[in-house]
Amino acid sequence: MYYIVATEKSPADAARDLAAAVAKHEFGVLHVHDLKETLTRKGFPLGPECRVFEVCNPQQASRVLERDMRLNMALPCRISVFEDGGVTRIGTILPTELLRQLSPDPALGTLAADVETTIKLIIDDAAAPAAPAALRAQIE
Repeated sequence: MYYIVATEKSPADAARDLAAAVAKHEFGVLHVHDLKETLTRKGFPLGPECRVFEVCNPQQASRVLERDMRLNMALPCRISVFEDGGVTRIGTILPTELLRQLSPDPALGTLAADVETTIKLIIDDAAAPAAPAALRAQIE
């Protein structure tokens, strides 16, 4: 049901790298919810960091909505950067699992599988260790 990857990065670094990975894979970040900040501001302090990224690929979203407009309630995809047990994690609810619960349409299952493949790549890219500075300089 979930795809969650641990990373040695800080939550701030993981969030920065997630934003870059989203763009690299031709998705866009629509909004970032900082749950720690929001809950704390409302009088419910949250210890661990938790940022929820709403991400979308307009072409894929359009295809989903053309098949079943009710699925607008399941869009956009969400990827979270959060601390759990002192470890930074990046994760999502798998689009195939979510849409399987909402629609029996096999075409939507195929679309969800395509999106899921990309979302997993985005998460893996964001979680991957950063290249050493010397190597980054050579690449750039």
